[in-house]
Amino acid sequence: MAFSANLNVMMKVARKAGRQLLKDFTEVEQLQVSTKGPGDFVSRADRRAEETIRAGLMEARPSYGFLGEEGGATEGEDPTRRWIVDPLDGTTNFLHGLPHWAVSIALEHKGAVVAGVIYDPVKDEMFHAEKGEGAWMNETRLRVSGRRRMIESIFATGLPFAGMRTLPASLQDLARILPECAGVRRMGAAALDMAYVAAGRYEGYWEREIHAWDIAAGMVLVAEAGGFVAPILPGRDPLTDGEVIAGNAEIFEKFATVIRTRPQPGSQITG
Repeated sequence: MAFSANLNVMMKVARKAGRQLLKDFTEVEQLQVSTKGPGDFVSRADRRAEETIRAGLMEARPSYGFLGEEGGATEGEDPTRRWIVDPLDGTTNFLHGLPHWAVSIALEHKGAVVAGVIYDPVKDEMFHAEKGEGAWMNETRLRVSGRRRMIESIFATGLPFAGMRTLPASLQDLARILPECAGVRRMGAAALDMAYVAAGRYEGYWEREIHAWDIAAGMVLVAEAGGFVAPILPGRDPLTDGEVIAGNAEIFEKFATVIRTRPQPGSQITG
């Protein structure tokens, strides 16, 4: 199976960072019993992973820009291309010893994501896609789910924490969608949520107050697997405005309508 030079670089770097994080993860599990706790250790692991990724990507493509969760944005000599990187998506899971987290790397060209890699080292699942070339998990071609009925569908989302401003809207989302579907999952790793939509494991995913590095790679994965990705509010840009909705082709419009429906004035969420 032949891939472009850029995608080969992305997968190689993601595997290297993933192996490093997997070693750190075994130590985090042991640190759970310490009085100090693993927080500082995880922060260092996160930063080291981004340094590893940045070094590998910039060695291969020194003219590209770089946007990382830890190190912020760096302009490149080539203003049309930049890497968008989350070295450890699912940090809280990692911190608590939960084996659900990933490395996410995307390549943006002229404002559009053209390639993406999401690597889950625990399961050794490498999700990857390139515009026009389809979406894959390891050597298996991916297609979004073919389910057509909301009541048979499972959706994923992220819920606000620690004072995030979107709690009321997110609770309203849940109140509208839970009666319509087979379940909603909150797994704590947005990149893997997107990858799972591409793989047909979920019918859809939405989230408010999300960052570009959380969803960039997943956007091209879902699109190349035959799904749809859009802003929650039409006319906005998920990469810059921090809201996204993704789903399979059959369910997307129904799903989007439920999420986009505004509650009536004075309506309340009841138990």
